[in-house]
Amino acid sequence: MNAPAPYPPPRVPSDSMPPGRAALSVTWAALPFLSLGYLTPFTFAGAALWRRNTHLVVAALVYAAVFVLQVVLLGDAGEGGAARLMGVLTFVQAIVGCVHAFLVRRRVFDPHGLSGVDNEAAIERVRRSRALRQKARELAASDPGLARELRIGRPDLPREYNDGGLIDVNHAPAEVLTQLPGVTPQLAARIVEVRDETGGFMSAEELSALAGLPPALTADMADHAVFIR
Repeated sequence: MNAPAPYPPPRVPSDSMPPGRAALSVTWAALPFLSLGYLTPFTFAGAALWRRNTHLVVAALVYAAVFVLQVVLLGDAGEGGAARLMGVLTFVQAIVGCVHAFLVRRRVFDPHGLSGVDNEAAIERVRRSRALRQKARELAASDPGLARELRIGRPDLPREYNDGGLIDVNHAPAEVLTQLPGVTPQLAARIVEVRDETGGFMSAEELSALAGLPPALTADMADHAVFIR
């Protein structure tokens, strides 16, 4: 069958979020470093208010406590011990806070892992394939010779015509018939055997009756099969 078009690669390495949201999450995570730690409590507080997440609430409170301690120490920053402690606290706010933010940014901006999911595109691809199959069937019904020349239903042969994933039951080899829904190698071999005896089939219903296929397969097979005589 024709393979569906692949999803475009993410613009942020190893990131399935859309480019805009991924860029926003990276900017948010970088704020502690860019602000030298002074925005770290506000960065996590904003995320905690947005997501109502216990981990983020606790983190915001811890960084807020460190920030308060920094403010208290500002007056004594010139003294040796206070200066060293101020440096440690700044490191915690800027570096540790930045690393922490990068570790949880997906939890903040993509908590359910759904940002990279494009179901509408998948639906549109299925609808397009259905429309292509219908047009190919109509062409095969009106001009079987042209359909054979275009190799409709023959994904095993080189071709340019896009038939939406049809399988020509009357001409495709057994290994291709297994691409039909529910058709096992054993069923494919039976179809080929009956096809050789009868000269081919006119419809999915006739195929199911002559080849003794399970009735439940008929509807799905009819959607993906074409019977070119």
